[in-house]
Amino acid sequence: MQSRAERIRHALETAFPPARVEVRDDSHRHAGHAGARPEGETHYAVLVVSPAFAGMNRLARSRAAHAVLETEFGAGLHALSLRLLTPEEAGPGTA
Repeated sequence: MQSRAERIRHALETAFPPARVEVRDDSHRHAGHAGARPEGETHYAVLVVSPAFAGMNRLARSRAAHAVLETEFGAGLHALSLRLLTPEEAGPGTA
């Protein structure tokens, strides 16, 4: 069974090819906050670098990523910190 991080990575790579996707589970940093669960997998930081974002403003990019992950939000994903960049915006060595 895939972890939520693996499902997020796969969904974003599929939706925004070719993409560089990094997913970090930050749930431990939100213990005791709204939406946090003891088992984690509720709060994530995500970086996606894809040419698919060209011509899209920040809001459009965010809406597109949230739409892709709608199922995860329905299954317990509570918070998502997004960095959504084109390869030109990311530049070399962006992490």
